[in-house]
Amino acid sequence: MTKKKESFFWTSYSDLMTSLFFIMLVLFVLVIVLLYKRMEVTQRQLDEIRKIEASTKDLNPKYFNYRPEYKKYILNIEVKFPTGRGNINEIDAAKLEPLYEAGKEIQQFIAKHENYQYLLIIEGQASNLKDGFKRNYELSYERALGLIRYWIQVKGLKFGKNCEIQIAGSGDGELATHSMREKEEVKNQRFLIHVLPKNIIKDEEK
Repeated sequence: MTKKKESFFWTSYSDLMTSLFFIMLVLFVLVIVLLYKRMEVTQRQLDEIRKIEASTKDLNPKYFNYRPEYKKYILNIEVKFPTGRGNINEIDAAKLEPLYEAGKEIQQFIAKHENYQYLLIIEGQASNLKDGFKRNYELSYERALGLIRYWIQVKGLKFGKNCEIQIAGSGDGELATHSMREKEEVKNQRFLIHVLPKNIIKDEEK
């Protein structure tokens, strides 16, 4: 009788271990499959990121100079405002048409990539000439505001529903905001353009 009980125990134990092994094997295969699918998704996302980032370099170098170390564009149009002034109509009239062409270039770029969502930031800067002027941060914002008003209200440019626009002023660098600046202060009388993709990574369908 004892031998029969022992035989039954070991048979049951063997069946149990076989079942557990089978369950672990199934779980292992399932994990491998899920990891593989996740890797596929990640690779697609990386490819999408590279494609969108590369697309921002399509902007015409005649009007835009891309600075990869800062991931920003500088308008290749030298803009000189009168000291302490932010009204875009007070700059050299010969610069207004190139500014319009630059805005039109952005509009065409956004329309060309209508399947993506973009954040367009117009950043104004001011020079720090140690002249005692205290409103450089407000002034840099006013200059950026003047540019977007010129593009939209005066020239009628439309940047599309896939583009969110923000206006920024990074001032004269006194507050150490770490915005891109040139050593020669007079060159900081300019506009910086940020074209940032918003939906780089999309949620995968489940």
